[in-house]
Amino acid sequence: MSTGRGHNHNHAHSHGHAHAHSHGVSAAAGGERAGARHRGRLAAAFAVLFVFMVVEVVVGLITGSLALLSDAGHMITDVAGLGMALAAISLADRHVAGSAATHPNRTFGLYRLEILAALANAVLLFGVAGYVLVEAVGRIGDAPEMNSGPILAAAVAGLAANLVAFVLLREGSRESINVEGAYLEVLADTLGSVGVIVGAIVMGVTGWGWVDPVVGVAIGLWVVPRTWRLAGQALRILIQAAPHGLDLDALTSDLAAIEGVVDVHDLHVWTLTSEMDVASAHLMIGVDRDAHAVLDGARTVLQERYGISHATLQVEPADHRGCDDITW
Repeated sequence: MSTGRGHNHNHAHSHGHAHAHSHGVSAAAGGERAGARHRGRLAAAFAVLFVFMVVEVVVGLITGSLALLSDAGHMITDVAGLGMALAAISLADRHVAGSAATHPNRTFGLYRLEILAALANAVLLFGVAGYVLVEAVGRIGDAPEMNSGPILAAAVAGLAANLVAFVLLREGSRESINVEGAYLEVLADTLGSVGVIVGAIVMGVTGWGWVDPVVGVAIGLWVVPRTWRLAGQALRILIQAAPHGLDLDALTSDLAAIEGVVDVHDLHVWTLTSEMDVASAHLMIGVDRDAHAVLDGARTVLQERYGISHATLQVEPADHRGCDDITW
């Protein structure tokens, strides 16, 4: 996102102006990215759910229980989402400093894969929620008779597996949008297991077959708004909008208040991936001002007030001309 008048980015390294690339460590401990920090827990959750998924599919095929196979289908969705999240983190980590020479055209590496994985998880969740809602609505008026025993057993086992994954992913979901996508899938399945358990008990006691589709509708309605929020976060990053909650007017004012700065323009702030906000800006200074002091002041403002540790800053003297050529 930008403020101020339009300027040509292509001139940036051709007029002898002062530039600074501010590179700081992430706000996270040790400078490690959020997704990478929680990769171990993500892998553990993937292993737990994968093992349970295999067991449930095998038992479902042996017993011929459609309930078990249906629940296994939901578990496959979770495993697929976790797999995408892990793959995205692993691929992104291959393009940290030192590997850029292998793929010099990927100037930002593959960090955005984590955001794409989060969006894919959201699409997957929308699909599952839609399927559950459609199926549930179709069955409310004509619910088939079901044996609640196998349903209850499968739901209890599924709840145990999902609770383990839930605990493993909870912390990481607050820091990484990619982990949050996997976490929401597990959370939805956890609540689904609770709902199925309650429904199975009620059906076993009362024989009310309509309880099962009603539980399905409740689960679907709970999942949709949270999935919508996740998709919105991912799309906001992909279109390079300013980070949520960042006041661009305040940032512009703070940069303009630095001693020696007479104008701030061509300001852009966007998010590369979780915990990695990036900024670029042109700072116009008085002809007799010290560019080094201005750069140091701008870096301090960005890092300490806004948590932006990666910034490309161009300092240009007030009497310079030629930055107004761009038409977009």
